Amino acid sequence: MYKTFKMNLAGRDLICYIDRVCAQANGAVLMQYGDTMVLSTATASEKPKEGIDFFPLSVEFEEKMYSVGKIPGGFNKREGRPSENSILTARVIDRPMRPLFKKDYRNDVLLDNVVLSCDQENSPELLAMLGSSLATTISDIPFDGPCASTQVGLIGGQFIINPSNVQLEKSDLKLTVASTMDKVIMIEAGANEVKEDIMIKAIYMAHDVNKQIIKFFNEIREICGKEKHEYEKFAVSEEFLNEVKGIISENEMEEAVFTDEKQVREENIKKITEKLSENFAEDEEKLAMINDAVYQYEKKTVRKMILKDGKRPDGRKMEQIRPLAAEIDIVPRTHGSGMFTRGQTQILDICTLAPLSDVQVIDGLNECVVEKRYMHHYNFPGYSVGEAKGQKSPGRREIGHGALAERALVPVLPSIDEFPYAIRCVSETLESNGSTSQASVCASCLSLMAAGVPIKEMVAGISCGLVTGEKDEDYVLLTDIQGLEDFFGDMDFKVAGTKNGITAIQMDIKIHGLTREIVEGAIERCRKARMYIMDEIMKPVISEPRKELSKYAPKIKNINIDPDKIGDVIGKQGKTINDIIDLCDVKIDIKDDGFVSISGVDTENIDKAIKIIESIVREIEVGKIYEGKVVRVTAFGAFVELGPNKDGMIHISKLSDGRVDKVEDVVKVGDIVKVKVLEIDKMGKVSLSMRPLDLNS
Repeated sequence: MYKTFKMNLAGRDLICYIDRVCAQANGAVLMQYGDTMVLSTATASEKPKEGIDFFPLSVEFEEKMYSVGKIPGGFNKREGRPSENSILTARVIDRPMRPLFKKDYRNDVLLDNVVLSCDQENSPELLAMLGSSLATTISDIPFDGPCASTQVGLIGGQFIINPSNVQLEKSDLKLTVASTMDKVIMIEAGANEVKEDIMIKAIYMAHDVNKQIIKFFNEIREICGKEKHEYEKFAVSEEFLNEVKGIISENEMEEAVFTDEKQVREENIKKITEKLSENFAEDEEKLAMINDAVYQYEKKTVRKMILKDGKRPDGRKMEQIRPLAAEIDIVPRTHGSGMFTRGQTQILDICTLAPLSDVQVIDGLNECVVEKRYMHHYNFPGYSVGEAKGQKSPGRREIGHGALAERALVPVLPSIDEFPYAIRCVSETLESNGSTSQASVCASCLSLMAAGVPIKEMVAGISCGLVTGEKDEDYVLLTDIQGLEDFFGDMDFKVAGTKNGITAIQMDIKIHGLTREIVEGAIERCRKARMYIMDEIMKPVISEPRKELSKYAPKIKNINIDPDKIGDVIGKQGKTINDIIDLCDVKIDIKDDGFVSISGVDTENIDKAIKIIESIVREIEVGKIYEGKVVRVTAFGAFVELGPNKDGMIHISKLSDGRVDKVEDVVKVGDIVKVKVLEIDKMGKVSLSMRPLDLNS
């Protein structure tokens, strides 16, 4: 018989079904929140994975289209590769869970989350985060949880716990916080320039909710939890580390790592490894442990230098940023380009503008198809870290970094009415040694302004690191961490924003949580650093968006027409609109609400197309003056085209104030004339006049 557990979470029931499904998994739970339901499982291999020096954790978030009553598109009618949302959700689950597993655990672990039902009100992503934690907590897999996650919105100055999709559309904040009972362990946020103090309040409001959830999970563990299994430990023994230190002194290791050149440091460590290999050449067991031992020795040395000696590996002060540089217009013929360099981290960003028809269409678990107007893509080629590695399709890291930079810049983009373009920024990592995602934010802001995108504010980003000691109060914050400090440190706290507030946060840690003092300190460090970057580095290069677009960018104008007239503009089988496109050499996009976007290289051609469309949709009114083309001449008058399929007739007596003997004496076919509508009869026939007396009355 399965067990059901229930708690009230933000005014709704969170229901957990245990022992109902997936009995052969190490841990499984069926989670329900409203009518949203997610199956979360945790499974581990029986034996450790051979030949690795890391914990092999995999996280999946599977969006099943049946959960919203849809059949997948495509020929196979099956779910294909994970969506970007699936990948980003898996990353958000991974980041708080990974630090709570044993560091020397080498068994494969898979956390799998399947969305069975989605009610559009309650987040399946949130359920998957909670389900992964609970499934692992009640399993026999060694785990120092549980942890819990809460989402926070901000509408009209009021915080909303676990907001619905509709509420998130209006929200100035989309915040996800994961924590243990005592400390915050993960933060992910997108915000409309939210002030630092408000962000901190939101973080700790979420933490308070998480405490309630963790208490609930611990009660479930007491009833349903399995005993944790024993596992083969892979930690390097202190005895062997002492042998290594007898060969490589602490001073020798310090000299090896104390440099601001990544390549020099790597060469120094390579020499140390070779020296140890020579010393243990006759002992295969010790030879196999050398890489792990060097890693541990280097890590302890770096952490001691920072925490005890107050020295960073490249000699900087704790709040000092590496040398910075900003440039624009690096690449010709593109619509905008910007390059940002911070130490040995360098990003080149290219901005491309296109008609709104080029927006990205996303068919996911939402009720309607979502259109993404701003796209930010991030690439991390092998040459950026000196590796001979070919470029492949973007991995989870690349997608995550691109999404973070995108989230940082979306709040400052102009509306479609202000700037009717689809926008794509591509960040190419040219060199990497720490926090390329935040360099990407800076480079992208530069390229957007260079392209003439009228962003509301300049945006910059920076990362803050951390090294901790034995006690909570024993720690050092590091502004602008380089790769080594990220690798051996405890935290990567990325914050992007404007002079007015935060637009994005992503926090990763390797320890069991952060105190409030550390969180507040990191946010303040990042605020000071981004102000410096904007004021001293970016603004001298370009202080505001250019007023004119690149000559290579498409020109776009918009008009609104009566939705009932859309069929007239399109014409039978698209003939009318295609004729306009061919005649004017433009691209035309029409929305169901009558929004029409016309784009092209030549502004005159765009205006010409607009004139034709307006002539099609306008209603002919008695007493109004119009301009039209003479299309036919008869003995009794001339016919004038006022618009497609809209002709009127000028009787010979109305061609002039005086007597006219012959129509051709006044007009001929092809003439463009001004006419006044005198009458529209019951049959829809239009009577016109060219007489100056009528035109001027």
